[in-house]
Order: sequence, then C-alpha cells, then structure tokens
Amino acid sequence: MAISAVINWFGRAKFEVPVMRPMTRVVEAPPADTGFADDPDAPTGYEPAWTPDRIATTDILWGDGFQFPGGEIETLRLAKPLGLSAASSLLLLGAGGGGSSQVLATRLGVWVNGFEADPVLAAAATERIARNNLGKRARIESWDPNVPVFRKRFFHHGLALEPLHGSQPELVLAAIGAALKGTGQLMMTELIADHPLNPSHPLIAAWARLEHRDPTTLPTEVAITRILGRLGFDVRVIEDISERHTHQAMMGWRAAVRMMENVRPSRREAMAYVREAELWLVRLQLFQQGQLRQVRWHAIGGGG
Repeated sequence: MAISAVINWFGRAKFEVPVMRPMTRVVEAPPADTGFADDPDAPTGYEPAWTPDRIATTDILWGDGFQFPGGEIETLRLAKPLGLSAASSLLLLGAGGGGSSQVLATRLGVWVNGFEADPVLAAAATERIARNNLGKRARIESWDPNVPVFRKRFFHHGLALEPLHGSQPELVLAAIGAALKGTGQLMMTELIADHPLNPSHPLIAAWARLEHRDPTTLPTEVAITRILGRLGFDVRVIEDISERHTHQAMMGWRAAVRMMENVRPSRREAMAYVREAELWLVRLQLFQQGQLRQVRWHAIGGGG
C-alpha cells in the first residue's frame, strides 16, 4: 500500500461505531476489503510489536510518548474522576512510551509508578522520564502480565490502560486489587469482544497478526465486570468508549495526513506510516462491525 493510499483513506474515510450494549447480539457482516493481501513469501520469524520507528510514528499520531488515540487529552479524561493530586500515589499499568506518566506527574502532581510489559516501550519511557527530570515523581518498571506482582496495599489509586493482552484477567485484576489501599479507585480500559472471534476470518486474522494478539483470548465486558465484583470492587461505571476511540483515531490520522501533504516523509518514515495505517484500517473496521469494542470501568474498593 503506497503512502498516497494512506492519505486517501484517512483523509476521506468516515467511520461510525454502532452503540453497543453488553449483551447485544453482533450481526455478522461480510469482511471488508482492507486493500492488503498477505504475502506468502513474507518472513515468518519473530517481529517485535514495538520498534523505534513505530514509536516515532505513534509519537506523531497520538503525541510524544503515547501509544493510543487521544494521548494526553484521553489520559487526563480518564484520570480526572480519580481526584489525583500531589498527596496521592498512582499504579499505572500500560505506561507505554512514558507519555501518560509524564503528563500525570507534571499536570496533576501525582506520584506515578508506571509499569510496562514491552521492553522497547519500557526503555523509551524510562528515557523520557529521565530526560524530563521527573526524579522520584514518576518511575517506570517492567512487569510480566502472566506473573503480575506489585507492592501490596501501597497505591491510593490505579489506572490500567489495556493491561490484559492475552493474560488471565483474574490474575492481573487480583494483583491490581491487592496493590490498592482499602478505598482505592481503579480506572481501566480494555479491548473486548462480546462474542468469540473467528481466527480464520480474514479480517480477524489480519488484525491478530498486526496487533500481535491471539483473537481467542479477548475477554468479554461481562467477564471483567464479574471478576471485579468477585475481587471486592464496587463497579460504579461501565462505559463503551468505542465511538470516542474511533473519533480520536481518525483525528490523529487526519492531522498526520495534513502534515505529510506539506512535508513529504522519507522512505523509512513512509513505510512505518503504511504499517501503522494497515493496523488501524483493520482495527477500525472491526469496531465498525461491532466485533471489537473499547470499554472503560471505574471501580472502588478492591483493596479492602
């Protein structure tokens, strides 16, 4: 796919996400043509989910140090209900490239302990925190979602940005609950599928390859809500934020497209844009079909 196709897609495409409810039946739709074909001669070796080139691309799309649409604005929107201040400590899962840790520490004054599972992102986040002289106000650590261990009963609140990624939800959520103080609040976002995804479906297979995800491991909204309840959380809010997620993604891409029209990217930059565009075209089509959703939970008291 040429860079001109990226400009055409994200400069003109319109996506509307249907309003979904937890148990709404998803109507199957025929797979949309993404304009991409799997190359049978492509190498089958391991490819890391994150590279410096990809981080440079997402810095332009979502803001420096952010790996999700909305970047700083969305981070502050999610954090606002927690009432964070210089008197509180925050467990941040999904620290990414350090953008969220930086903005929460500098804008809200909260003490942030960010955890990131991807080693490339963790290194980028650590470098960003050091470069901005945040000292002890923000720190980054690596963590294993399959063996989640955090300091017990230490954090006032928790912010988890898509923390599961194929791991067992109960293990991760139990570790978060154990790390929060008795009245601690948890704000969490996660990518969910209300119904089992068919891994042989062309669009699902493309998404799984591009996102480095196993489509059979995505949790449901109901499952996560029940686990939170069993762990002692009082779930106050469950919100489908798919429409906002889609809108923010389109805004980020259209801003990047305008920039590319004025300043032509190098071949290397263009290739990174194309790879990221392929991922987002597939992801947004799955949102449009209702096969994927982005959901937010706000819960209180898991540390009790």
